[in-house]
Amino acid sequence: MNVTTTAIEGLLIIEPRIFKDDRGYFYESYSKQKFEDAGIHADFIQDNQSFSQKGILRGLHGQANPHAQGKLVRVIQGRVLDVAVDIRKNSPTYGQHVTVELSGDNHKQLWIPAGFLHGFATLEDDTIFTYKVTNYYNKESEIGVIWNDPALAIGWGINETEVQLSAKDELLPSFADFKSPF
Repeated sequence: MNVTTTAIEGLLIIEPRIFKDDRGYFYESYSKQKFEDAGIHADFIQDNQSFSQKGILRGLHGQANPHAQGKLVRVIQGRVLDVAVDIRKNSPTYGQHVTVELSGDNHKQLWIPAGFLHGFATLEDDTIFTYKVTNYYNKESEIGVIWNDPALAIGWGINETEVQLSAKDELLPSFADFKSPF
């Protein structure tokens, strides 16, 4: 497993070792010991999965304490542009983001600790996105920011006039109006 740091402390790109042969491939998508050796000390309690067509945008979401979640995200099939925004008020990178293309072909994963908003845009049809989380979902703890806030200047890699959002995501506040709980 290869772990790469990003421009934002705490966000890590994980590339598992892939074993390929004429039958296909095999890899460990998660090993508690290997992740701990890489500095990721997370107690995952739930796995989630979504299926989306091209142009679907989910985010930018998070949960406030005491229900904040760390997430280990990856794509099983298809391709996404994954985004994590630092909302830790005392961080030198507060309000900055990292984007990573995750796909069923590149097998990359992104570790997103608590203190970040997260979202992704699907770049291909029939995309299966999965993530392990460190806390259960709690509706009252939901937080978020509108995906296309100019203050964040996120390049989502999709035609923004054709983006499909949930009704909930359309109502998220701007970053200027967002009050970070971290």
